[in-house]
Amino acid sequence: MAQRVRELRAAGKKVISLLLGEPDFPVPVPLQEAAIAAIREGHAPYPPVAGIPSLREAIAAYYHRRYGLPYQGSQVVVSNGSKQAIYNVLLALLEPGEEVIVPAPYWVSYLPLIQLAEARPIILPTTVETDYKLLPHQLEAAITPATRALILCSPSNPTGTAYTPTELHALAEVLEKHPQIWVISDEIYELIRYEGEAFSPAQLPALYERTVICNGFSKAFAMPGWRLGYLLAPQPLAEAATKVQGQTTAGANIIAQKAALAGLTGDLESLVAPMIEAFRARRDALYTYLQAHLPETRPYLPAGAFYYFLDISAFLDRETPSGQRLTTADDVAEYLLQEGVAVVSGSAFGSDRHIRLSYAVALPEIEAGVQLLTQALRALQD
Repeated sequence: MAQRVRELRAAGKKVISLLLGEPDFPVPVPLQEAAIAAIREGHAPYPPVAGIPSLREAIAAYYHRRYGLPYQGSQVVVSNGSKQAIYNVLLALLEPGEEVIVPAPYWVSYLPLIQLAEARPIILPTTVETDYKLLPHQLEAAITPATRALILCSPSNPTGTAYTPTELHALAEVLEKHPQIWVISDEIYELIRYEGEAFSPAQLPALYERTVICNGFSKAFAMPGWRLGYLLAPQPLAEAATKVQGQTTAGANIIAQKAALAGLTGDLESLVAPMIEAFRARRDALYTYLQAHLPETRPYLPAGAFYYFLDISAFLDRETPSGQRLTTADDVAEYLLQEGVAVVSGSAFGSDRHIRLSYAVALPEIEAGVQLLTQALRALQD
């Protein structure tokens, strides 16, 4: 879809894009300066496969400071983006034919990564009534002798919803009965949070020894193109993930590592606070607009990240002014693109009745985009 937007713009058509999952803010100045200093100081050799020791220690210290978790630097593996961290874990953990439970809607890469590891994704649908969260009875019913892992993303891409400590405790009570199951906790948006308490499954005593945290610097530090992520895991699994990475990409970009180190050891809150407050204002404006103008989409208030998962069920099986019947989320996304606003079809995330909006763009663009979207949906006929 991003390529389609570029092509349409090149042809002279105005398109407002609510597509991208990356912050529209510059890399914080202290990180820029640290990267420049690292270049000038000649930091150019191959980095250690698992990351430079100072960054691994800083990541462990961050999780101890923020979550009270007793990780050591040796339990951290720095990777080329958080996607690689997830893939490293899946390759290190899974045997062919084993099952990984994935609540839907899900991030687009989970299923292909599981399949690349020769395992089977088991998809469990969720609904807006449960805040798009997995319920304990769903989890219990899906577990088989082949179940090896559960992937949780909180706050979520694409919904922005986040699990509360109480909800994670309830899931942990199910998992306590099944000690073979690991939790892969995707926490890439954990700093971009507006409501509730930040909480990791690893904080639950029953799950600490079988939780892998996957995180990175792309979102909170607005540096997605620098490709830097990491995982925290029990020592044996961290070592196995290091071996996997050693035979694929080896160590991550050392200049990016030096920049991330400056972010973690500096005044982290002041670096990220302005961006988070801007996202909060955009989220609130979008929610207010949807409540007033598109109540059929069942508006909700995302707890974090910078996405809105819009329920378009009320607009399916209707016709455009030109007579095309829209039966899927893909159809709706294509129609909206022709009307001048680009969104992501929910089919990419496991739902054919939703579209995803990103509010990682300036507020005037969001306002103009949702006005176009509303006009286009209101023009549909039964």
